[in-house]
Amino acid sequence: MPHLFITNVPGVPASPSPISHAVVVGNTCHISGQLAVYDDGYRPGRADEEAGRSFDLVFKIADAAGFRSDQIVYVDIAFIDIERDLAAVNEVCRERFAQFPARTVYQAAKLPFGAKIKIQAIAVKEDV
Repeated sequence: MPHLFITNVPGVPASPSPISHAVVVGNTCHISGQLAVYDDGYRPGRADEEAGRSFDLVFKIADAAGFRSDQIVYVDIAFIDIERDLAAVNEVCRERFAQFPARTVYQAAKLPFGAKIKIQAIAVKEDV
C-alpha cells in the first residue's frame, strides 16, 4: 500500500525540519506535531492561544490529506507547564471536538522556539 506524504499545505508554514506535515497510510493520517507558527515564525502566547493555533494547523493538514476534524481519533499534547496550562487547553479541546478523541498529555522539558504547547494527531476514515 503506497503512502501519501503531505508536505505543502496552504495556510500551514513549511517546517524548517526535514518532515512531512502528515503521512497517510491506508485510511489513517498521522499528523506531525504542530506549534503556534505563522508565516513569520513562532508567535508566543497564552497556552490556550497556542493550542488554538496548533489545532487550526492540525485541522488544515487533516483537510489537505482528505480527512475531517471529526475523524481525528487521537491527540497528543506536549506542555511546558502542564500544571499551569492543562485546564485552559482542556477548554480549547472542548470547543474544538464534539466527540473527544483519545489523548495523551505530558510535560516536555523543552519545545522548539520556546513554545508552550505542541499538538500532534491521528485521523482515521472508516473503511469504505
